[in-house]
Amino acid sequence: SCVHEAARDWLALFVLSVALMLQAVLGDGKTLVLLDNPNIRDTHSIFFRSLADRGFDLTFKTADDPGLSLIKYGQFLYDHLIIFSPSVEDFGGNINVETITAFIDGGGNVLVAASSDIGDPLRELGSECGIEFDEEKTAVIDHHNYDVSDPGEHTLIVADPENLLKSPTIVGKPTDKPVLFKGVGMVADPDNSLVLDILTGSSTSYSYFPDRPITQVIISKLSMSFFCQIISHSLQSSFCFSVSSCSWKEHPPDRRYEQTGNQELAEALSRWVFKEAGVLRVGAVTHHPVGESTPPAAYTITDLVEYSIVIEMLSGGKWVPFDGDDIQLEFVRIDPFVRTYLKKNGGKYSVQFKLPDVYGVFQFKVDYNRLGYTHLYSSTQVSVRPLQHTQYERFIPSAFPYYASAFSMMGGLFVFSVVFLHMREKEKSD
Repeated sequence: SCVHEAARDWLALFVLSVALMLQAVLGDGKTLVLLDNPNIRDTHSIFFRSLADRGFDLTFKTADDPGLSLIKYGQFLYDHLIIFSPSVEDFGGNINVETITAFIDGGGNVLVAASSDIGDPLRELGSECGIEFDEEKTAVIDHHNYDVSDPGEHTLIVADPENLLKSPTIVGKPTDKPVLFKGVGMVADPDNSLVLDILTGSSTSYSYFPDRPITQVIISKLSMSFFCQIISHSLQSSFCFSVSSCSWKEHPPDRRYEQTGNQELAEALSRWVFKEAGVLRVGAVTHHPVGESTPPAAYTITDLVEYSIVIEMLSGGKWVPFDGDDIQLEFVRIDPFVRTYLKKNGGKYSVQFKLPDVYGVFQFKVDYNRLGYTHLYSSTQVSVRPLQHTQYERFIPSAFPYYASAFSMMGGLFVFSVVFLHMREKEKSD
């Protein structure tokens, strides 16, 4: 019986390990959703239902719930965090701005929604991540690009799809559907390379109090962001946008356009934020001399080598071969000696090239960093030695003139000796 109990324990442990591995691969972890009030769950039901249909385990709580906890005993209780509580003045439990930034630095994914009623916690969080929000109660206004259902403040803006970031991995496939936006304006720190402007305002948009007359000069920045990624070590962690952009009704009101691209945009952004899209990984890496199948202990200068690498992308919860035509390989000692493009060969990328006539310790390096994709890096160290004394060529073509001069000297000496000895024998005979 003890043996059977031990077997059952091992089987349960094995099943649990497989489940955890599948959860890690699919990226469908536990998600904490913080709301201003429970009604947001109904007004944004389509968005939340799309997440649930994709396998996310959503836990809804109000942002000021005293029992909130994100990290316990140094471990994250959730894999993803959604903050749909822009007006919160103080998070409940042990959640604060420092906890959220630690969650982001630890690899967690955070999706934040802002509005004109933005509170100090989200403003501080945006500042920590390179985003500055305009004053409370302000909104983005555009008197030339507003929806017909706007009540007269011209704050329900129709954004041109051309102003979207040119990255299908992040914003989805290009479409002619406009995006409706209503919310607070924000600008990104120009010195922060980890911040991306997903959707920018037109030249006629500006940010101000919609219920006040303009009494001062307002400078409209063309880079004013409606959607911004916050920060991540992998450039794919979180973003900030208007809370109204994810609110759709089953039957939208009569607008200038029959359909908008808000739903497609929000779903594409959520897929990217939660690492369902744009995630790359390195598979098998091989290198060897051409004509052989295994790498040597050390390469020799001027060897013809073949390098190959398998690159996969997460799609639909499965790893599939990545399709790219701009992946480069560098053969580096301190600086690159060889830089060449990798060619796709079936499910892997490979290239053949000749090693430089320089010996030392080199690296096969693939450093792929493209917008919308996680940073892909692979480095393989090899040694390159000079030729052995038995490997040098016996006759070098460039030395043929020297060879000819040596043999001509020997031939001339032979002829001179024959003539000289012949003349001496002739003198004696005379």
